[in-house]
Amino acid sequence: MPKNDLSRATLIPSKLTDFEEIMKQRVGLGTSFDLGVRRLKLVKKPVHIYYVNGLCDTGFIIQIMEELVEINDNETFSNKLYEIVQNRLVHQSVEPVETVDEVVDQVLSGLIALLVEGEKKALIVDVRSYPCRTPQEPDTEKVVRGSRDGYVENIIVNTALTRRRIRDERLRFEMIKVGERSKTDIAIAYIEDVANPNLVNVLKKELQNIKIDGLTMSDKSVEEFIVKQGFNPYPLVRYTERADVGATHLLEGHVLIIVDTSPSVIITPTTFFHHVQHAEEYRQSPAVGTYVRWVRFIGILASIFFIPLWFTMVLDPSLLPDAISFVGPDKKSNIPVILQLFIADIGIEFLRIAAIHTPTPLSTAMGLIAAVLMGQIAIDVGLFVPEVILYVAVAAIGTFATPSYELGIANKMARLILLAVVAIFGVPGLLIGSSLFILFLIRIRSLDTPYLWPFIPFNPSAFMQILVRQSVPGTKIRPSIVQPRNRYKQPSNS
Repeated sequence: MPKNDLSRATLIPSKLTDFEEIMKQRVGLGTSFDLGVRRLKLVKKPVHIYYVNGLCDTGFIIQIMEELVEINDNETFSNKLYEIVQNRLVHQSVEPVETVDEVVDQVLSGLIALLVEGEKKALIVDVRSYPCRTPQEPDTEKVVRGSRDGYVENIIVNTALTRRRIRDERLRFEMIKVGERSKTDIAIAYIEDVANPNLVNVLKKELQNIKIDGLTMSDKSVEEFIVKQGFNPYPLVRYTERADVGATHLLEGHVLIIVDTSPSVIITPTTFFHHVQHAEEYRQSPAVGTYVRWVRFIGILASIFFIPLWFTMVLDPSLLPDAISFVGPDKKSNIPVILQLFIADIGIEFLRIAAIHTPTPLSTAMGLIAAVLMGQIAIDVGLFVPEVILYVAVAAIGTFATPSYELGIANKMARLILLAVVAIFGVPGLLIGSSLFILFLIRIRSLDTPYLWPFIPFNPSAFMQILVRQSVPGTKIRPSIVQPRNRYKQPSNS
């Protein structure tokens, strides 16, 4: 708490009965079953320990209490009991505080507060043990070879996973509490001599200016406050659940935002091309990684332009070269092709949403039923022509091949809009719609970063690294788009 606010805060009373009454009024002590107080007598003087069940490690608390009770066997005077207690606390994290607000915030965060009769200070001991799952490989960022540990919903575990990979004394994790009621812990992670200090200051200022009751949706709510995305569907930050991906971006000069209760870490700043890279490319040889990357690029392009391009040729068959003149529906259907495309595309979205809400043992069966029975029957009854099912499936595969889930959904929305423009304006609609789409991406800026860099503005060396996965010894320069303080990844031999 800032010094200028200390005088206005409620100071801790010297009488423990008065403080206990404050806790009953402020946090519902005695009403909420998970809030508790343990009353002790040390050298004939009352001592209180306040805690929240479920957020504390009971083993640590018992060990601390055993040490405190032994004071009665070794001490007879109580005029220095506070100093004795502070010295006997067998824990590495002990902090004295002087205000009721600090005690309340820390106790509700899972720490314990220890108060001694006659003292206007409390000792805060960090014995947090948040309920969480063990680190495991994220479902959305799986690799054939590589580490299987990923971020979890515990901010302490997430910072530890990151520091395990970067044992640099200049790695910083600055903690900020956000939310008037939730008081969510948010950590800003960066390497001090690499990250752009202006970016760090901007992010800290934006986080400190968040005024809201709580961040129950955690990282997504934080993103909307920071980048002010509005109705723009394209992601302006990148999410990752892999600790190795987060550490790699830290070394490049990016800044991470780690939000407690979220297994996803926010990477800032990012461009369009940050969302199309995957860890799998860097777990294979450069040649294999480049091949995988190009295949993925083809899939992403197909997810946006494949169906609009095919529909344009359906509208004007003269555009088809003789070699592929067979493309296009052979027979007419009672339903217009454009309507078939929209129905099939939205139908796949139905299936995706249904798969999310379907129990895992049933999701496979549901997918088979949807793909085989519904698709074939729809063709047999004349609802769809076979080519519509084929091309919508190809576009859907391209969407699922997109590494970023958020980018895949945004590309799908862009495809539907482009398809509607083609249906209205015909062949010119494809050219006009594609041009407007590119211009829209060019105008996007994420934390003052051009979204299509290094394609626009063009940076040849950086763009080559996008196209070709270079070997690690060959990548000595950090991306200039993050404006790193230290441009070189590898120290010179001199």
